[in-house]
Amino acid sequence: MRLPISVKGVVIQRGRVLVLRNERDEWELPGGRLLEGETPEEALVREIQEETGLSASVTSLVDAWVYQVTPREKVLILQYACRLKRLRAVTISHEHTEYTWLHLDALDGEPLPEGYLRGIRQAVWLLMKDKR
Repeated sequence: MRLPISVKGVVIQRGRVLVLRNERDEWELPGGRLLEGETPEEALVREIQEETGLSASVTSLVDAWVYQVTPREKVLILQYACRLKRLRAVTISHEHTEYTWLHLDALDGEPLPEGYLRGIRQAVWLLMKDKR
């Protein structure tokens, strides 16, 4: 059995990370499945635009992990650090009920899978390293 692949973007702005509330009432990072012929990076840029209305560029792969979405569904998550091309208002799609910018210091109390937290921390480290 092949696992479906989902790409997720860690978008950080002013000490906060962008998350979207899904139908399971959990926060998740913007992203989604690849279309035929797309690279993971192309898919992620497209998905961020579709789900948030934001233009982003992909910098680095920060984590890859298998997520047990439901008892019967698993997906391979490829998580990337992303940079916004410009900050503007977020416009969420029909796939999510709300969005927020979670402060990086307050992530542990939020309903986020451990894999997302690990990737967010790695993205923060990489993005800070790049600024030096």
